[in-house]
Amino acid sequence: MQLPTLDFFYSLIAPLSYIVVLVGSLGTFSSLYRKRKAAKAAALEPWFPAHTTRDIYLSLLHLEGENEAPDSQLKAALMLRAKEDIKRLMALRQSKQPLQMLLQKGCVGDDVWTRFSQAEAEMEEELRDVVMDANAYKEGWGQVIFQTANEMVNHDRLRERTEQVEIEAAEERKWWDEKRARSQRELLAEEAATKKADN
Repeated sequence: MQLPTLDFFYSLIAPLSYIVVLVGSLGTFSSLYRKRKAAKAAALEPWFPAHTTRDIYLSLLHLEGENEAPDSQLKAALMLRAKEDIKRLMALRQSKQPLQMLLQKGCVGDDVWTRFSQAEAEMEEELRDVVMDANAYKEGWGQVIFQTANEMVNHDRLRERTEQVEIEAAEERKWWDEKRARSQRELLAEEAATKKADN
């Protein structure tokens, strides 16, 4: 059996160096692409504005010493946080299908869908946090807190709708009163004109 010669090894150097350069450049490109994509996703504007009720709850939770918030205040702040989460969850559910249709038609870009997907992922994490915190106060409260928050949201919507109907009814009543007064004035003017014509 004959051992490979030096010329054989020299002939392997070119293909092997080509493969090494190709794999290295593909790895570099992939790494840079993922970093750029992650940086672009991080730079996108969030779907929702700042979550102030969560920030308030966390601020109250981290108070220590004499300033420590009582449990009743923490529970109320957690309930307001859950209420805001319900509103955001409803907004996400209402937006998902129309957004998918717009994305399929090409009316919106991938960055909008990326923002939406990030908001969904953040919302899932937020819901888990609220359930964990609720269960920390009372075992089993995590299963009920969102039902209660949903009832509060529905109550607020009903109250807002009732107030809107009352405002609209007052505006319509004012419009009808003005129309009736205008009609009475016109009728009186016609009667006066008729009486003058008869005399």
